[in-house]
Amino acid sequence: QVQLVESGGGLVQAGGSLRLSCAASGRTFSRYAAGWFRQAPGKEREFEAAISRSGGSTYYADSVKGRFTISRDNVKNTVYLQMNSLKPEDTAVYYCTADPNLSPVEDGTSDYWGQGTQVTVAS
Repeated sequence: QVQLVESGGGLVQAGGSLRLSCAASGRTFSRYAAGWFRQAPGKEREFEAAISRSGGSTYYADSVKGRFTISRDNVKNTVYLQMNSLKPEDTAVYYCTADPNLSPVEDGTSDYWGQGTQVTVAS
């Protein structure tokens, strides 16, 4: 079992930045790929970013490429999502996810999910 707890969400003006954190506990986190999804009101949960177990490979949705950066610290058992140049359409609940394999993280079928953190971008 892996427990995931997100933090760092909040209210920010358009053009601003936030850094989300996802703290993992329960198992050796370096054995898990990780990622971030988001869900806006009335919409499906959608993939935003993923990172390999070592952190050596990262993947992004086109909508956030160049603005968001995913990273991880396997000593601190934490995954981060640095979000810059935020837009009102980035408003959503952001979820952290993890799985022993990368593909489930990318397609949303991964085993473990956090409870989510709200990000609101004001225009």
